[in-house]
Amino acid sequence: MKRRSFITGTTTSISGLGLSTLTCDNRPEEKIVRPLKVFTTVDQEKISFYAEIFNESIKVVHIADTHLFMDDERGIPFQEFSNRMAKAYNQTKHFKTREKTSPKESFEQTIAFAKKVNADVITLVGDIFSFPSELAIEWVKSKLDTSGIPYIYVAGNHDWHYEGMEGSLETLRNTWIENRLWPLYQGNNPLMAKYDIKGIRFLAIDNSTYEINNEQLEFFLEHMETGLPLVLLVHIPMYAPGKNISFGCGNPYWGAATDRNFKLERRPKWPESGHTQITFDFYGKVFNAHNLIAVFAGHKHRNSIEVIKGKPQIVSDDNASGGYLDIDFLPLEEEHKKLIL
Repeated sequence: MKRRSFITGTTTSISGLGLSTLTCDNRPEEKIVRPLKVFTTVDQEKISFYAEIFNESIKVVHIADTHLFMDDERGIPFQEFSNRMAKAYNQTKHFKTREKTSPKESFEQTIAFAKKVNADVITLVGDIFSFPSELAIEWVKSKLDTSGIPYIYVAGNHDWHYEGMEGSLETLRNTWIENRLWPLYQGNNPLMAKYDIKGIRFLAIDNSTYEINNEQLEFFLEHMETGLPLVLLVHIPMYAPGKNISFGCGNPYWGAATDRNFKLERRPKWPESGHTQITFDFYGKVFNAHNLIAVFAGHKHRNSIEVIKGKPQIVSDDNASGGYLDIDFLPLEEEHKKLIL
């Protein structure tokens, strides 16, 4: 099947292709028929979930916003589009120690941590790159493959954005997914894919244009209706009332009037009409899904947690500054069951 069919073809028929290393074992899938009862503990970058539905522990290392800027001679023809972001994160301060670091060093340290803790999966939710540099993409792919740890990748708005390049956000996303980012998807649909890990279904949905399309909405509904425990991975956080940002997927105030950076980022201005109804419908379905465990995101470069209709959304610090999330899904102990069941 040609690459283009994964982007513009009928996505629901191919989006279920998961990695063989991430598929469930042969035990019967346990469906959820009532709202999940979960203990959730957040202690800085350490996140723990406990629930009766979890049959065995799962360790996830979550990465967002590394903003790798490395490039070589292949990037010279694109320097007019990459120049600003190539200078944006050359040196950073570690989110804990405040010592000098860099995106490359931070990424390597996080992969080393994932190996040390025997992570079941590494989730990468976008802006791993400051622009779609061939060298940076090849370097990340090599580091991930060498780690031996399964991974899930979904794009962020910078991963495919060459600033000032003509075209709609959707067209540019499709172009650079096909031309550069493709190897990171490992044969899965770039805009929506499911990965089954020890009984939990991880849904990676690309909202890097700030919007959701109809096929992505239908994809989510399909998996919501299975009743399986779900984790949603997106780059741009879902909107949360009271969160002081002008964006957020499903934000009723998102649009041209709140777009302050379109000139700086040299991209089309957000639409006057704001989000599509499809994006709002997606937002509603996500937070009404009785089998949703949590949403994990990035984009903001600052750790936070929002609870929306009882569903936690956890945003990671930027990996450019060494940030990551250390996530555990753990079976509920008998003493804990007495407390909530």
